[in-house]
Amino acid sequence: MSPATLAHLIFGTDAHQRIRLMQTAIGAGLMGVSVLGVNYAAWAGLVPAGPAGWYTAFTVFCYAGFFVFIRLGFNRIYADPSLALAQIVTALVCGVWAYAITGPGRGAAFATPIVAMMFGMYSLDPRTVRQLGWLGVAMFAGVMSVMAWLQPAVYDPKVEFLHFFVLAAMLLATALLAGQLARLRHRLRTQKAELAQALERIQDLATHDELTGLFNRRHMQTLLQLEHQRCMRSGHPFCIVMLDMDHFKGVNDVHGHAAGDAVLRTFADEARAAIRGSDTIARWGGEEFLLLMTDTRSPLGRLGVERLRERVAALQATGRGVPVSVTLSAGLAEHRAGEPVSETISRADQALYLAKAQGRNRVVVV
Repeated sequence: MSPATLAHLIFGTDAHQRIRLMQTAIGAGLMGVSVLGVNYAAWAGLVPAGPAGWYTAFTVFCYAGFFVFIRLGFNRIYADPSLALAQIVTALVCGVWAYAITGPGRGAAFATPIVAMMFGMYSLDPRTVRQLGWLGVAMFAGVMSVMAWLQPAVYDPKVEFLHFFVLAAMLLATALLAGQLARLRHRLRTQKAELAQALERIQDLATHDELTGLFNRRHMQTLLQLEHQRCMRSGHPFCIVMLDMDHFKGVNDVHGHAAGDAVLRTFADEARAAIRGSDTIARWGGEEFLLLMTDTRSPLGRLGVERLRERVAALQATGRGVPVSVTLSAGLAEHRAGEPVSETISRADQALYLAKAQGRNRVVVV
């Protein structure tokens, strides 16, 4: 079995889960060092075998359980899928426990909670990291007081006071540093999210018309070229329709530009609802729109545009509190094999001109 295969077997293939499992494995390795230290103390006669065995069993069970729990994906339901809070609290419990049973070798137990605190900077908020620091101080204050009372010969109160002073300073300083790093991580994550939103907004502005929400002319030109290439490969036909609001200047002059904008937005909403999912409509300029109808011959395309024209004629937008009605003229051209897209657009534009000349509110096919 190759190392890569073994790594996939142990840590899985999901990138986020692999990071969480690796962090848990590092934490488990740290606690493994603590277990080795306690067992060495038991071998040296500093710790009774019974307490050392219970400590070993508890630590191995907890961290093996964390690893398996994450590996099976049960952690995904939690707000903190890395289980950092649970692992740090467990490390503090183990550190306090090791301090209580190692007697003369208890100084080695200081490193475990201090290093464990650093794991909080990866996923916990600064406030929680600080609270963990104070929790660690309180837990060690409690165990030092109890052991100094129960075994003053081993846990000399004067020595315990010195231990507590040093450990409290180190724990709180570590918590402060981890909290600052967590705050920086949170700030970077927020900035990344804001940047992603800004880029999404820029992309939207680059491809959509701000007033109607439809695609803009630039993006539609790209879509037209893509459809032209697809047509050349497959031979499937497509139609281009030029649409124009009749007497739209009069709407602006009589009811104001706000009413004109309302008409355009109302038309855009109606057009989106009326066309097929495979078709695309864009604002081509002013009150003019372009409709791309894929896999469509002109007779079928005309039926679809006639339905849209009838729906637009039944629409009413509000201008200065007064209902405003508009009609639609349309020119449709079916793309011809070998013809440039620009020529198809020109023919559709000519058909629109004919529709206007013939009295408006009609569809002309060329």
